[in-house]
Amino acid sequence: MSIGIAVLIGLSALFVLHGAHQGLAEPLKQSNQYRKAPGQPHGQVSAKLMLDIPPKVDQALLQAKYKRPEVIPFPADNPHSQARELLGRTLFFDPRLSGSNWIACATCHNPAFAWGDGLPRAIGHGMQVLGRRTPTILDLAWADTLFWDGRAASLEEQALGPIQAAGEMNQPLETLVNELRAIPGYRELFQTAYPNEPVAATTIAKAIATFERTVISSQAPFDRWVAGDEAVISDAAKRGFVLFNTKARCSQCHSTWRFTDDSFHDIGVAGDDQGRGALLTDIVAMQYAFKTPTLRNVHQRAPYMHNGSEHTLEDVIAFYDQGGRVTRPSVSADIQPLHLTIQEKSDLIAFLHTLTSEDKPMTVPTLPR
Repeated sequence: MSIGIAVLIGLSALFVLHGAHQGLAEPLKQSNQYRKAPGQPHGQVSAKLMLDIPPKVDQALLQAKYKRPEVIPFPADNPHSQARELLGRTLFFDPRLSGSNWIACATCHNPAFAWGDGLPRAIGHGMQVLGRRTPTILDLAWADTLFWDGRAASLEEQALGPIQAAGEMNQPLETLVNELRAIPGYRELFQTAYPNEPVAATTIAKAIATFERTVISSQAPFDRWVAGDEAVISDAAKRGFVLFNTKARCSQCHSTWRFTDDSFHDIGVAGDDQGRGALLTDIVAMQYAFKTPTLRNVHQRAPYMHNGSEHTLEDVIAFYDQGGRVTRPSVSADIQPLHLTIQEKSDLIAFLHTLTSEDKPMTVPTLPR
């Protein structure tokens, strides 16, 4: 038996022994010990890995790392109310927010597709195929930068971007405000939700952002496992979780309970789209860098990557196992060949499936007249 196989089996056994709901110490996430040492044969793991594995896995660390928050954060200048949530949900599903009167926010962010659209790249005004895939809006209440390139600093700012964009909803804000003011049902909704503010672009943005903050993934099998239910996920998924945090290096970016670091990385996706690099032209690491997406409900959100270039989760695992599709100066140092076995790839897929929750059906509101 090779040293590498022995270490991985030992790690899996250690994890099961101390309870699969118990966590790996934080130093494992931050260290670089999983990079192949010069001259080290492929498939072997450095002896340093054995030294860095804590002798006892701490349950509290895992719970702290992956425990879901109990309260949705709302900004002080736009606190939640049922009236604001209703107004925001109504606006979100109303195609009259677009210049053509047929594209709503929900056209691309469809709850039936885990709040995406199931397409490799979004389709906008005039059936134009856009350059990037529609990201999910799941769990964005905790995000501090929005869009694939992070150009919006809040959900309020993000909400107005697609409405105005010529290639997306193609609706001038002044025109939209006038149209909504002319609809009696909307005047009533705005008055109830924001009684001291006018029907304006600011209140439209606040309402949509309020609704979007309530779009939260429900408890998944993984969450129940973290809470102590050992039987709720399979042994394969438990092995996959160990791999996720160690050899496969996934948790380097897909961290926290939302499985995203809310940061930007060039992971080696082929293409000319510079991502955040178009905004931060002088920072090498931001060239071709895109925001780390959440992995919540990930198996419902194919295809993958910012341009939809990977069709299945199996393709995604193969992409990372290869170490990305291209080599360039901006590619993250964490992107490197992983040398995963067929069984390890299968275990990772099993783990990713445990992140899918059974969410409540979304009720489409009656649109005002």
